[in-house]
Amino acid sequence: MFAVPEAQITPRTRRTRWGWATLLTAGALLAGACGGESATPDPAPQGDAAAQADDGGQDVDTPTTEAPTTTRPLRSFTVAASGDLLLHTPVMASGQQNAGGDGYDFNPMFDEVRDIISRADLAICHQETPISYDNTELTGYPIFNAPRDIAPAIVNAGFDACEATSNHSLDKGFDGVKATLDVFDENGIAHTGTGRSAEEVANPPIYEVNGVRIGHLAFTYSYNGIPVPADAPWLGELLYPEIGVQAVLDRAHQLRERGAEFVIISMQWGNEYQQAPTEEQRQWAKDLLSSPDVDLILGDHVHVIQPCEKINGKYVHYGMGNFLSNQSPNAGLLASTQDGAVVSYQIQETSPGVFATTSMTYAPTFVNIPGHDIQLATPDRHPQSHERTVEAMTALGPGACDATPEY
Repeated sequence: MFAVPEAQITPRTRRTRWGWATLLTAGALLAGACGGESATPDPAPQGDAAAQADDGGQDVDTPTTEAPTTTRPLRSFTVAASGDLLLHTPVMASGQQNAGGDGYDFNPMFDEVRDIISRADLAICHQETPISYDNTELTGYPIFNAPRDIAPAIVNAGFDACEATSNHSLDKGFDGVKATLDVFDENGIAHTGTGRSAEEVANPPIYEVNGVRIGHLAFTYSYNGIPVPADAPWLGELLYPEIGVQAVLDRAHQLRERGAEFVIISMQWGNEYQQAPTEEQRQWAKDLLSSPDVDLILGDHVHVIQPCEKINGKYVHYGMGNFLSNQSPNAGLLASTQDGAVVSYQIQETSPGVFATTSMTYAPTFVNIPGHDIQLATPDRHPQSHERTVEAMTALGPGACDATPEY
């Protein structure tokens, strides 16, 4: 049993499918004893009871009771994740058009994928860009700052948590980091990776889903040359090439020590617009998934779908593509930059406290331009996008990954 101080728990009441799911922060996982009366020995029998107990040395039948044996059912849960939410200026313009010119409405962009995201027990987004707290200084490429209206759209799409750790995290400096996380908090979106304090970065979240405690970490390869702010040196701890594999594994182990039973790592890595994962990505995946402290790796950044791979019975998806962006051949880029996916994992407890990811499926998506609505890509609808995504997912060859498409 864990004592969970009320001030350090965020009930996930906005989505009833979560039930009693909670977000547990660092101080929340304090071991505590269940309350109750103190146990004291039964008094020795007195009077007639004593005589009956010693009836001339004769045996007296004494009823015995055995504590009932109870076995907790094995637990299971599902995780869904998606690629970059990258709000270019034309995406913001579509949001403004949806709102009739008064503010921004990004909700229609997620209408077609809402059900597939919402049915997961835990759905995680990758917010690639900073978010403005008051919708001022809104900008697109190359220095991003998105309207705060994206946050309620993320919630309404069915996402429970996001990580905003990317090469664009410092586009608006440390103030942009704080604004993004403040907007997440005000909209009930759990988050990991970047933090407003050293303590926040050092104590990433543990989500409780279906009675399972799931830890989540996030790292990036770079801040696009922007120096780590002197007043936020802890943001340097998210640069995985700088801190090295062992430091990432140490962070995962710390989550285990705090009570996490399953650990997810989000990695922002790879070469942009390149379908094949780099040797560095594959080596990092091998090193991380060789540890008992890491269970799943979710990759982003390259803006196209990269393949998945199964290592030591655990999955890495090297790149989930663009989920929402303006990238396309119209912008002088590859057709595959319009491709993305909602990737889902089924996790099952195989014995008490031991979890295995038993399957991986993916729903290919396509960003329709203009309008920037996210549509499902099937063999009959956006067949070229569907074909590109299936080809990319299996690019490492037979046996590398057993993920299957779903619609």
